[in-house]
Amino acid sequence: MKNKIYKIIDCDRHVIEPIEIWKHYLSSYLDGIPKIELSFDNEMKLSERVSQGFPALSLPPIYKIAGEPILSNWNIEQQVATALINSQSIKERKSATNPVDQLKSMDDTNVSQALIFPTFANYIVNHKDLDSRSSLAYAEAYNKWIRDYCAHNQKRLLPVGLISRHDTSTLVEQVQTIASFGWKSVVLRPEPILGKSLGHPDNDDFWKACSDLGIIVSFHGGTHLQGNTVGMDRFSTRFSLHACSHPMEAQMAFVSLLEAGVLERNPSLKLAFLEAGCSWVAHWLWRLDNICYNEFPSLTKESITMLPSEYFKRHCWVGVEIGEPLKDTLESIGHKKLIFGSDYPHPDHLHFDLTEIAQKLPELNNKQLTDILENNPKALFDL
Repeated sequence: MKNKIYKIIDCDRHVIEPIEIWKHYLSSYLDGIPKIELSFDNEMKLSERVSQGFPALSLPPIYKIAGEPILSNWNIEQQVATALINSQSIKERKSATNPVDQLKSMDDTNVSQALIFPTFANYIVNHKDLDSRSSLAYAEAYNKWIRDYCAHNQKRLLPVGLISRHDTSTLVEQVQTIASFGWKSVVLRPEPILGKSLGHPDNDDFWKACSDLGIIVSFHGGTHLQGNTVGMDRFSTRFSLHACSHPMEAQMAFVSLLEAGVLERNPSLKLAFLEAGCSWVAHWLWRLDNICYNEFPSLTKESITMLPSEYFKRHCWVGVEIGEPLKDTLESIGHKKLIFGSDYPHPDHLHFDLTEIAQKLPELNNKQLTDILENNPKALFDL
């Protein structure tokens, strides 16, 4: 099979937000809002690192808000490792800063349409030390910018709205505004924000609004959030934090909504789990169905009235990673619940070659692959 036969709909593609956007799109909020800045490397810092045995190379600037890094556990070792590989992705990251080059990169890999997600903005808006007014201001500023970005080609560049969860009383108005733009989806991080999980009662009106408005909620985690991501209580290294953050948070996000009765009360709600792979699904649903659900059914009889796997199949779609094993997932939920996201231009996924999707996913036949790359996202996002 040749990849040219597929018109890929990329369900997880990113922008790299130029720092200048905040100056222009935050103008109406500037009073009292913490400022975004870049902290650059210098000769003095370089000399000190070299004296400590680090290689003599300049480090990328650090994104800061109110003088503090937006990333947690972003130590010198991680910064040096990042600098060593940065040269391999300069072109891709620059292309994501503007719509013209973004579209060119899509053309080069047979991507016909893409759901466009934030990069830095998702860390800013969900920052644990940001007050609710500032978090909302940055979310609204990002949404204004990405609206202009995607206006360059509204058919191919499909913006995903960014939501601030800091003040739950604003959630319904936020999603109503995003729906008024004609957008199909919003992005949420899967972990608790300011102590409130996804299933917290204060979020109930938000879930109903998403269901009523036909807005798909796309869960997209990320390592190094200044927040309460799984693994941060025991690990500090990139390896371990990155291993935990995406798939484990996705599993717990589903459980949070399931146990709280969000899925029971909102049968039309649609959810997408992205950049966490899909191989976890079979194991997780088996455990929920056969171990957890059966143990004390009286404790969950109001919120869970059918097998957890049935809720998953009714509500959820999940992103496939190139090369991951799929047999058990296909048997568990079927290929119609699978979609694909490239994570472009983030460096941890650039080694995956989109032109070799068919070869890297040999468990899928041509019909299944066509559905995953084209038809399933069309149905999910009503394209």
